[in-house]
Amino acid sequence: MAVKVLVVDDSSFFRRRVSEIINADSRLEVVGNAINGKEAVELTQKLQPDVITMDIEMPVMDGITAVREIMKVSPTPILMFSSLTHDGAKATLDALDAGALDFLPKKFEDIARNRDEAVELLQKRVAELARKRIFMRRSATTRSTSIPSSPLTSTHTSTTKPTLTSRLQAEPSPVSSSRSARTSVVKPALRFKASGKKYQIVAIGTSTGGPVALQKILTQLPANFPYPIVLIQHMPATFTAAFAARLDQLCKIGVKEAENGDMLKPGMAYLAPGGKQMMLDGRPGASRLRIIDSGERMNYKPCVDVTFGSAAKVYQDKVLSMVLTGMGADGRDGARMLKNSGSTIWAQDEDSCVVYGMPQAVAKAGISSHDLPLDRIAECILIELGLQ
Repeated sequence: MAVKVLVVDDSSFFRRRVSEIINADSRLEVVGNAINGKEAVELTQKLQPDVITMDIEMPVMDGITAVREIMKVSPTPILMFSSLTHDGAKATLDALDAGALDFLPKKFEDIARNRDEAVELLQKRVAELARKRIFMRRSATTRSTSIPSSPLTSTHTSTTKPTLTSRLQAEPSPVSSSRSARTSVVKPALRFKASGKKYQIVAIGTSTGGPVALQKILTQLPANFPYPIVLIQHMPATFTAAFAARLDQLCKIGVKEAENGDMLKPGMAYLAPGGKQMMLDGRPGASRLRIIDSGERMNYKPCVDVTFGSAAKVYQDKVLSMVLTGMGADGRDGARMLKNSGSTIWAQDEDSCVVYGMPQAVAKAGISSHDLPLDRIAECILIELGLQ
């Protein structure tokens, strides 16, 4: 059975363009179109699509409000289309905060090097996101029968925007709810035992679903976190500064977009800038970041393999690293270099990933020592480092 897709955009040209691309894939089928967020909410309840593609700026009801409403009445995987501007970055992060799972640039020429690649990427993203629908619907049923409605799921009139962090604290995550009757890789904290290894840096690589995952993890780390953290998130150049700023506001640790020459300091997280590569130089305790231009042949900018590989050279066996949700296999080769140097690699488990691609590549290669659900990763980091 084909994946049912609802296309939402106030531009008839863009709706037609997206619909043609989706319908060209035999796995996918556009079952409806909406011209604003209000129609999108109504059609989601009526058509029960597997995936929704959503514009942000629309009349009557904007995309961010529509995402919140859809997540309240009929949780569905949503792919946002965004402009690659500072305002577009902020709006896209707001949409992810509201419950959207992924985003793509609205200008297809910004997605990939040529049209064929862009078409294939859009089709693949839609197909991958459809796999999360069953978890989202099941978790919504669990919440509705087990806990009262969270105030964050009703119409919000306060001037303070609800953050993903506050929402996760107010209600169980969709993933953890959907796993309630299943055996988790790591259940109670007591099931996870620290290895006793010594570390000097934490490295995290991720892609699709990564902004939500990183926010979930980093907001649980204490202000006195004793090591620097390097973050590699596949993200456009115009987005990384806004994302780093948002994390810095939400987290107890400091977070910044990495700059060339930054000295790595404890309690600071450095987000690789989009469109560049982030490498580590120096020695443990006196290392700095080198930000370089990325070659045309590089598929990922930034690339997890590049940063992990340089961390292995500088820190040898003193890296605690993890590969989180994302499409493809970026991070596998770098994680192998870290493992060969004696460092520790974890992977996010399948059920809690938006896309189980990058972690699966690491797990299948036998590189990861633990496959962990997202809602336990921060806790396990603190246990492993002797902070809890």
